Amino acid sequence: MCFGEDCRCRPLGFLLGLPFAFLALLLSIVGVVIWIVGILLSCICPCCLCVTVIVELALELIKAPIHVIEWFTQQIPC
Repeated sequence: MCFGEDCRCRPLGFLLGLPFAFLALLLSIVGVVIWIVGILLSCICPCCLCVTVIVELALELIKAPIHVIEWFTQQIPC
């Protein structure tokens, strides 16, 4: 998201991105589950490096709806 004078309102991009953001929201729910399991596994065995990679991937899945809406609003002009 942008703030300032160069930020323009792009409602068409926002509306077109909503169905895809909903799908990304479903993926983010999966990301939350993976994140919780990964945190529990890292508490049990903190030496496993692969668990931290999985947790980082899960965090990106959680942020997916925001990235999708930002991408759509940047691609479609007013």
